[in-house]
This record gives sequence, C-alpha cells and structure tokens, in this order.
Amino acid sequence: MLRIITANLNGIRAAARKGFFEWAANQNADVICLQEIKAQDADLKAETFQLAGYQSYFHYADKKGYSGVGIYTRHQPKNVVTGLGFEVADLEGRYVAIDLGKLWVASLYLPSGTSGEHRQTIKYDFLDRYETILRSLQQNKQEYIICGDWNIAHKNIDLKNWRSNQKNSGFLPEERAWLDKLFGEMGFVDAFREVNQAPDQYTWWSHRGRAREKNVGWRIDYQITTPGLKPTVKSAFIYKDQRFSDHAPLLLEYDIVL
Repeated sequence: MLRIITANLNGIRAAARKGFFEWAANQNADVICLQEIKAQDADLKAETFQLAGYQSYFHYADKKGYSGVGIYTRHQPKNVVTGLGFEVADLEGRYVAIDLGKLWVASLYLPSGTSGEHRQTIKYDFLDRYETILRSLQQNKQEYIICGDWNIAHKNIDLKNWRSNQKNSGFLPEERAWLDKLFGEMGFVDAFREVNQAPDQYTWWSHRGRAREKNVGWRIDYQITTPGLKPTVKSAFIYKDQRFSDHAPLLLEYDIVL
C-alpha cells in the first residue's frame, strides 16, 4: 500500500514549531507533498526540516517568504522536475514532481485569485497552461498523483457557505467548470471523493469567526490522479487533531507497490 500525504503548511518554519515534522515522522508515509513553504534553500538546512529515511526536493519562489513547494520521499526518484515551463509557475515556486518508476508524484500550489482581479487573471492563465500540460501527460500514458492546494472548491458539498461564495475566487463558475472538465472529459480522478462522499469534509478554514472550531471550511486540497490509477484508491483521511496551519493534511492510501 502506498501512503501519500499532502499539506499546505502556510510557512514550513511555523508548521515545524507547531510539531508538523514530529507528526509526519510517525505517519509511515511513502511521500509527503508540501505547499506554501515560504522558505529558501538556506532556511531548510537545519535538522528541524530533515525526516529520517526521506530525501527532500523543493521548488522555491524567487520572492523570499512566499509560495514554494516540496516533496519528501522514502523512494529514490529516477527523475525530479521543478517548474512547469511558464513564468508564474516557475518564478513563484509552484511545482515539483518526482518519477518513482511506476508513477510520478507531484506537489502543486495553484495561484489564488482572492487578492484581486489581477491575480484572478493570472490564475485563469495558469489553469489554461496547466490544462495543456495535463493533456500531454495523458498522451504520454504516464500515471500521476498530483497533490496540492488547487485553490478551487469543486461542488456545493465542498464548502460550507457555498451560496454566499459563488462570486468569490475559489468558487467561481469558471473555476468550477475547469474542474468539471478535468474530472469529466479529461477523466482525471478526485481521489478523495472516490472513497468519501460525505459532506462537511474540509481542508481549509478562514482565521475569522472561529471557522475551524465551527467547521465552516472549504475542501481545496486534493490528490488528483490520472484515470488509470482510479481503481487503486483505497482510503482517504483529513487529519484535524493538531493544527499545523490554516489547512489540514490530507492522507490517502493507494493499492500500488513501487
């Protein structure tokens, strides 16, 4: 069984202080994908950020204290790819992927559009460019598990206050239609929903209004797989007992032997 964790840490140093690495060391995960690490290479040399038995790979943003993704893996990758080949993804440190032979595992941090129209335009451009890349993956017949913060809630079930958020970034009709296409025409798989159809399953909560305490959240963190991996999804779990950031870790198990 292959166990994969994805977590937006909203700052790897802050999450470390809150016990994330102690927790991660005890999860028996094969791969741990991180987003929004908000750090540079020099920041992560300390023993605090090492996990015994794991190798780590990162894609840092040019801007300090911003964005960035990482992967910790127990398995030696055959290849590592950082960036997607276009400016926003590459300068902002939004993608790293490892080739584990039978499949690739990627850590993705999709832009948010909440700060204004300019960033929403950038987000749509990212989606257009990334769709082209995802279609090429299918043509190459490579299997992928793409973990990360996609910054879009797909359906009404995926956020508590869906009625009042229909004009807000993260739940705009155009964004949701993009996921409809991804999971429909393109055949990609929302692995969590393969095994858990329950309501009130969220991975992010606002800091406002005791949202986490009341479970007024959004499900915007995903593990999305290529169609061929659909039968391998066995279990999914959102870990909420400890609070490492405004997101919760998402753990999935796949019937895959590397």
